[in-house]
Amino acid sequence: MKLITVILLFSVLYCVQSKNWFTDSARFLKEAGQGARDMWRAYRDMREANFKNSDKYFHARGNYDAARRGPGGAWAAKVISDGRESLQFGSSGKDSDADQFANEWGRSGKDPNHFRPRGLDPKY
Repeated sequence: MKLITVILLFSVLYCVQSKNWFTDSARFLKEAGQGARDMWRAYRDMREANFKNSDKYFHARGNYDAARRGPGGAWAAKVISDGRESLQFGSSGKDSDADQFANEWGRSGKDPNHFRPRGLDPKY
């Protein structure tokens, strides 16, 4: 519920300067929802694959897919990635930094296959 409120508020602030603020807000919300779905799909695939040293690939892929949706998708990817990293307990700072690097790599449009481990099933 809080995420929806934040998305609505941000979309209004993001689009308030435009003549077509309603259309822009709706587009931003749609992109954010699609981006959140992309992030969920990458997480689900990571859990399903259960493949050693593949988490950075799935971080980069989820952020890459979400950011390609547009500004709303990129925003959703950043919020979800940052939130996930801040809520991880028992994880080293070094691992968290590496995850954030992979997140930013994907969001910037760089190829997530840079992090793909050898032997990972091609369906991912």
